[in-house]
Amino acid sequence: MMRALVLAAMLAAPLAAAEAPPAIDYTAERAAIARYQDANQRLQDAGWRLARANAAFCPKVIPSIGLQLQDMASYGGPDVARAALGLTRDFAVNAAAAGSPAALSGAFTRNREIVRLEGFDPNDWPATPPMAWERTTRAHDHIDAMLVEHGGITITFAGGEEARVTPVAVCASRFDLFADPDPDIVARIYADGKRVWFGLASPNFSSAEPEFAAAVAHELAHNVLGHDAWLDRNGRKRRHVRLIEREADRLVPWLLANAGYDPEAGVRWMTVWGKEHDSGFKWRRTHDGWDERADMMAAEVPQVLALMAAEGKADWARHFRREIDPAGGLLPRAKR
Repeated sequence: MMRALVLAAMLAAPLAAAEAPPAIDYTAERAAIARYQDANQRLQDAGWRLARANAAFCPKVIPSIGLQLQDMASYGGPDVARAALGLTRDFAVNAAAAGSPAALSGAFTRNREIVRLEGFDPNDWPATPPMAWERTTRAHDHIDAMLVEHGGITITFAGGEEARVTPVAVCASRFDLFADPDPDIVARIYADGKRVWFGLASPNFSSAEPEFAAAVAHELAHNVLGHDAWLDRNGRKRRHVRLIEREADRLVPWLLANAGYDPEAGVRWMTVWGKEHDSGFKWRRTHDGWDERADMMAAEVPQVLALMAAEGKADWARHFRREIDPAGGLLPRAKR
């Protein structure tokens, strides 16, 4: 899958030498980038809110400042993107998640150019554009390492201004938006154990905020419950996939409630999105029907609400019923 940012306006094939280059509409290019970044901001905001609020219950947490970078080398037309955004070099702020240390600092405005990450200039790292996403991953890995080693990071912007940011604990997961020329792929959402991936054309972006957060929560649930690693150990049989999908659905109200969303938003999400996008028999080989999925989410809500009322939190690490043994195989009831 192509995970780098691909904007249609930047995908033109190289022109023959005899042809005159077309005029570039930089206003249109900036608008295309802004639409992508608006969707990405929405994903970062919901993802951060869920990952931060549930950190006390996640089996693995990481320090984070809620910052996502962008690298012009990852665009289909790096020179065009650089000029459209008014950058001298390649790295800039992509998004600072609402409520995160990066956002609260006020320093990380969209497209602000970055020249140093705690002593390293990511612009100097090798890259092979266009659509080279590896350097962006390296930059985020470097930020994570600095947060662990030094308890914070100093980031320098073009012009010499610096911002020192101290992290907070979040559930161990990143959130990434991707584009792809294949319309089926770019409409997908999925989790891979370390990241939650949303395609730019996902119909979930048309949902209201609580229902959109429910879609993010479902994918985050896969990561915090260790589903990808469990499938690697136990095999990706259809019944195994069905069980982990069922667990992810059932955890949605818990994750939502801790983040301050209505826990019933998951039921509404599945009722609307599921009814419209259930893929029929092929889908149901690995997923329950949308109505069954909505019912299973709804069944979790009373316990979630009772815990929130009694304890002010829905501690799923203690109270959530698992479908699988995360350290082993199937639980006895799942073998029946």
